[in-house]
Amino acid sequence: MTDSSPPPPVRDSLTDDLLWRGLIQDSTGLDELRELLDGGVAATYYVGFDPTAPSLHVGNLMQVLMARRLQLAGHRPLLLVGGATGQIGDPKESAERTLNPPDVIAGWVEGIREQLAPFVSYTGENAAQLVNNLDWTGEMSIVEFLRDVGKHFPVNKMLAREVVRARLETGISFTEFSYQLLQGNDFYELHRRHGCQLQFGGSDQWGNITAGVDYVRRRGAGPVQAFTTPLVTKADGTKFGKSEGGAVWLDPTMTSPYAFYQFWLNVDDREVDRYLRYFSFRSRDELEELAKATAERPAARLAQRALAEELTTLVHGTEETRQAVAASQALFGRGSLDDLAPETLRAALTEAGLVRLTGELPDVAGLLRDSGLVSGLKEARRVIAEGGAYVNNDRVTEVDATLSPTDLLHGRYLVLRRGKRSFAGVELGE
Repeated sequence: MTDSSPPPPVRDSLTDDLLWRGLIQDSTGLDELRELLDGGVAATYYVGFDPTAPSLHVGNLMQVLMARRLQLAGHRPLLLVGGATGQIGDPKESAERTLNPPDVIAGWVEGIREQLAPFVSYTGENAAQLVNNLDWTGEMSIVEFLRDVGKHFPVNKMLAREVVRARLETGISFTEFSYQLLQGNDFYELHRRHGCQLQFGGSDQWGNITAGVDYVRRRGAGPVQAFTTPLVTKADGTKFGKSEGGAVWLDPTMTSPYAFYQFWLNVDDREVDRYLRYFSFRSRDELEELAKATAERPAARLAQRALAEELTTLVHGTEETRQAVAASQALFGRGSLDDLAPETLRAALTEAGLVRLTGELPDVAGLLRDSGLVSGLKEARRVIAEGGAYVNNDRVTEVDATLSPTDLLHGRYLVLRRGKRSFAGVELGE
């Protein structure tokens, strides 16, 4: 009897999946990369993060999540925190970087180490390992560096790098010019010490990365491979990872989980499918189904909600995501404000616009005016009379209505809303 059941679906290789998601922009060779990633043998790879701030930000997520993808596929990650390169700074096209004190950088290194920990596993056969390039760079004398490293880097190739060319007229210090040597030496040392076969990074790092590949070869080691991910931009071409308040950080004390969730929830419709491919761990079938459902019900913003929930859970955990979702709903009258933790409520109100008051509470009309939801008391009274004013999701119908301390959420907050979508917060202080 012939088996008429359909054959099992063919699973895309890791390389095919990365290509479908648009995650490989440049590589030292797709055939070699495919053999390394899909050959059935665990490969050791590395990606680096320079401590240029106290926290990583969403612009770093592409590389953080790529490290996670490769480990889930069976490969072994080396997560390099640049205790040495962070003291130098990769050249910027605009101007020389400000060099931070070594003790400040050391503190940032430890913070970034902790932030990277939730994204990979440090147990198992392909356990991740954190490394610091200060461990080998700090031991070298200037003579050793110039003799053993510098002689393998042709200056004409270094000058050909786009960011270096852009700085030649305005000036570039030898410090920043030498950054490429430090990064190239990192690849060699990781290959020598840990058998590292692969490096990846953002597309703006391609010149540094290929210099490292060439340096490993010049030292008689290898073979090694490399690839870059695309530069992530917004639909209007502006830099990804910025909100109106500045960078969107992974540290919850610098960007609240609620604000982080809102950043992804507010992604432009033109960007969301691309961002889902870049950042989501859903399968190709799941993403295509989600795109179809979103097209059928665009007002529901299903894709944005899926993206925001997945990434907030990955970065901040299930409970913080639940609170962020609950806050988004409750602020617009679709849930209970009483269920929100005070930290989440304050973060949400800060995003909306939080007015801090001291002394006696004004009447509701005065609160609407002070919060900026209306331009003056006359307009406030009209909004109340027309039934468009809410305090803590309860409609206010009396134009001269007042409040008491018992109306305060957590003893200090009020949520004001005008109509369905405009809201603001009040915090009563001492």
